[in-house]
Amino acid sequence: QVQLVESGGGLVQAGGSLRLSCAASGRTFSYYNMGWFRQAPGTGREFVAAVTKSGISTYYADSVKGRFTISRDNAKNTVYVQMNSLKPEDTAVYYCAANAVFLNLRLGNNNYWGQGTQVTVSS
Repeated sequence: QVQLVESGGGLVQAGGSLRLSCAASGRTFSYYNMGWFRQAPGTGREFVAAVTKSGISTYYADSVKGRFTISRDNAKNTVYVQMNSLKPEDTAVYYCAANAVFLNLRLGNNNYWGQGTQVTVSS
């Protein structure tokens, strides 16, 4: 089992940047593929980005490709997402997720979830 705690959310103007962090504790961090999802008011939770256990491979939703970068530091048990060129439509609660099976992570099936951190982008 793994526990996840996000940080780094806040209010930023359009075009600005934020870096979210997710600290993991519990089972060995490198056992899990890690990802970020988001949920805007009135919508379902959507995939944002994911990184494999080793950190070698990364995947992004089309809506954030070229603007967001996911990374992980297995020595620090932490996954990050650097968010640049933020848009008002990026406003959402961002959730960190972990899963030992990458396909399940990507589909949101049986993930471990953090509590979420609010990102608000003003126009």
